[in-house]
Amino acid sequence: MDDKFIFEKIHQKFGEQIIGFEENYDIMAVYADKEINLKLLQYLYDDPELGFKFLTDLTAIHYPDNKGEELVVTYLVYNMLKKKHLRLKFKLDIQKPDIYTATSLHAGANWLERECYDFFGVNFVGHPNLIRIMNVEEMDYFPLRKEYPLEDQTRKDKDDDMFGRGDSHFNLGKLNI
Repeated sequence: MDDKFIFEKIHQKFGEQIIGFEENYDIMAVYADKEINLKLLQYLYDDPELGFKFLTDLTAIHYPDNKGEELVVTYLVYNMLKKKHLRLKFKLDIQKPDIYTATSLHAGANWLERECYDFFGVNFVGHPNLIRIMNVEEMDYFPLRKEYPLEDQTRKDKDDDMFGRGDSHFNLGKLNI
């Protein structure tokens, strides 16, 4: 089973709702309309020639400069018999980051979706218990979104030597070997 076969089969079934594809590190990534995420996962699971029955991973990425498509939810599914991975990507508007839950198909999606919600704010519609899993409930932001500076450059209470950024850190010019 090669990538061309997989893509042609998916494209034949879903047509224009399949937006495109790319290949990185020998794993094909298929971009599709977010409205078909569950249908596509179900098709990949049920089709006897495809057989992607194992959800390996689910996460999101924040691209703040992509207006209207700031969040990308990524599923990594696996066919154990043919030892083949397939990545699925769905672009979401950060103002309404809704996508259907995959918990009815993959039980492991439960915690992965909660983590994705917790860190990126993705709303998995229909999820049985979409609450924070690692951060406190009182948190009013999503820490893995790129919406704030990484550190305050004006702080005076930091000691750069403690973070390996000072002048004395591994200064090989002063070693007597």
